[in-house]
Amino acid sequence: MVQQQPQHFLLVTFPAQGHINPALQLAKRLTRTGALVTFATAISAHRRMFSSSSPAIDNRDDEHQQAPLLSFSPYSDGYDGGFNPDKDDTAHYMSQIKIVGFETLTGVALSLADQGRPVTCIVYTLLLPWVADVARELGVPSVLFWIQPATVFSAYYHYFHGFADLISSHNKEPWFTVELPGMPPLRIRDLPSFLLSSDTSEYYFALLCFEEMYQTLDREVEENKKGSLQRKIKVLMNTFDELEHEQLAAVDTMELIPIGPLLPSAYTDEKDKMDTAFGGDLLEPDVREGYMEWLDAKPEGSVVYVSFGSMSVLPARQREEISRALFESGRPYLWVVRGNREGVEEGAEGKLVEWCSQLEVLSHRAVGCFVTHCGWNSTVESLACGVPTVGFPQWTDQPTNAQLAEASWGVGVRAEVDVNGLADSAELRRCLDLVMGEGERGTAIRRKAATWREQALNAVTEGGSSDRNLKAFVEDVQKRIRL
Repeated sequence: MVQQQPQHFLLVTFPAQGHINPALQLAKRLTRTGALVTFATAISAHRRMFSSSSPAIDNRDDEHQQAPLLSFSPYSDGYDGGFNPDKDDTAHYMSQIKIVGFETLTGVALSLADQGRPVTCIVYTLLLPWVADVARELGVPSVLFWIQPATVFSAYYHYFHGFADLISSHNKEPWFTVELPGMPPLRIRDLPSFLLSSDTSEYYFALLCFEEMYQTLDREVEENKKGSLQRKIKVLMNTFDELEHEQLAAVDTMELIPIGPLLPSAYTDEKDKMDTAFGGDLLEPDVREGYMEWLDAKPEGSVVYVSFGSMSVLPARQREEISRALFESGRPYLWVVRGNREGVEEGAEGKLVEWCSQLEVLSHRAVGCFVTHCGWNSTVESLACGVPTVGFPQWTDQPTNAQLAEASWGVGVRAEVDVNGLADSAELRRCLDLVMGEGERGTAIRRKAATWREQALNAVTEGGSSDRNLKAFVEDVQKRIRL
């Protein structure tokens, strides 16, 4: 009897916290199906992951971590000492990660085959379209893992498929409404910021990278049309069907598969109560007891949690306005302030930290509001924890996420800014009072947040929509191995 070849996913991620967190959680979920998973990120991020105090990864001194089903093997992006955005050239970095990454990731896969663990499917995150070429070279299927909302995936798709001129011709009109096929109307200001980039923008490289990614997907669509099975290509999505049902069907040439929210098990299905963290922190968190004991002493729903993620750095003037708003609100607040604290005041009611376990904070009974940049991971975490938001989007998918949270899901409000992009203290106070106050809208927002929390958790529990989708995806990959 021929022994069945085990499934072995090579999960490749861009070396950024917002990519690593959901990808690492997907890796854990895949191992629950019995599949082998090798997690690969750039060497610089890999080293930081294993030097951090993350509780989800053991034996951090071992360069190639290995567990029965989950192992870690980095690739090189040509910047093994890390990329410094203040000194290094982004365009050069993106060319190097493509050239060096292709060679070294191929080497990772070949090494795994030599060890008797051949890769059967490669899964990759954003900004890495060249990984599909690695898979093609190796003769194995590849699947994109989209770590932003399906709404944003569909917006990019339609931009590159006939709507670029319309959006570009109105990119200076924030209130102009764009209607894209199969999607709710979006204003220009609600679109991903990269769609509004000019060819002189410092972020134009990102738009070009997304264009290459969609060209890669289009090529796969055309190749599949020629095959005997006529199957649609699959794209994994960190969302859930109940949240974005309409948008998941907005691209008819691909099958968008919602498998989220991808969060540690202790906060979702509770199958593994020891799984309390993503396990790949690139930043060193503050001592847990310091801020958790502080939260323990606060009344239920009283604390404002403020964090703008692992990349966004607000100007000093904006930090001053936030400090003033928090002080004037009279509410206790926990504020994640990375690096420069100019303009930040802790105050009698405040607690400042450099970094923290966000999920643990958001799930604490004392937290009643999240002032956020609206990164997708933060948005998903707030939904899964039932915490209302005050959105303060900065760039990339964040404007879209803020719009969805306010208009589509009703779980928060978006702070309005002036012509210089500044939200003053009065506007921030208005948002805090609205979300946390006893008025009709605040009550409705909190009720909606509680409802979405229930639906998010239902999606990933045994038999939920995302749970079924992930199992079906794994089974489909297994069938393709047998062919």
